[in-house]
Amino acid sequence: MSVAPIAAPRWDGPLPTLEEAAKMIDHSLLRPELTPAEVAAGLETAVKYRTASVCVRPADVTTAVAALAGSGVAVGTVVGFPHGGATTAAKVFETTELIGLGAQEIDMVIDIGRLRGGDVAYVQDEIAAVVQAAKGRTVKVIFENAYLDDEQKVAGYRAAEAAGAAFVKTSTGFAPGGATAADIALMRRTVSPHVQIKAAGGVRTLDALLELHRLGATRFGATATAAILDDLRARLAEAASPADGGPEKQG
Repeated sequence: MSVAPIAAPRWDGPLPTLEEAAKMIDHSLLRPELTPAEVAAGLETAVKYRTASVCVRPADVTTAVAALAGSGVAVGTVVGFPHGGATTAAKVFETTELIGLGAQEIDMVIDIGRLRGGDVAYVQDEIAAVVQAAKGRTVKVIFENAYLDDEQKVAGYRAAEAAGAAFVKTSTGFAPGGATAADIALMRRTVSPHVQIKAAGGVRTLDALLELHRLGATRFGATATAAILDDLRARLAEAASPADGGPEKQG
């Protein structure tokens, strides 16, 4: 399933540096059909652009750790992905195994049905178990907002904060909808400043990234990393060039 891209007007505010923007991106390599060669190419993209991390399938963690050694790009992976319906014990086992293989960041999917059914305590306890298993590594909690109403979202975000998660995250990218401006704003209003927000699903343009960053997102799951950062590079070059007829063109 492909989530529709986020529509955003052309950004007219200050532009970040390339390094600043790259460090907002988790380059996503999660599609089930990716071949080993395609994963390797994606890892090369992450190194080329010096993204914050790559987010790979669990089976690709060992490959990613070897390929990214010394690059400054963190290795992230997913737990309970994409449906969140595994048992807590299975999610804890996955987390323990993956950090043992070298993963530095864990994006876990909550039990969506439990949250929809009102069992917030179960969701909080499960997040806390994964956070404990991660042993200090960054844990980002995926809520799959497309399936939740605002009351359920708020309860889930608060549970994630209480459980010690570092991030709340909008979506897997495999549900009917992805990140939205309204959800990012709701997340930022709900959690404390020390809890960060990751937008994922449909973030395919620089304008979408910058608009959601303005609303409070600090990390972005993206497959269109190269297009986003190449666009930024072009805009920065354009902004640095003297206008026709400017002082450097005169005399």
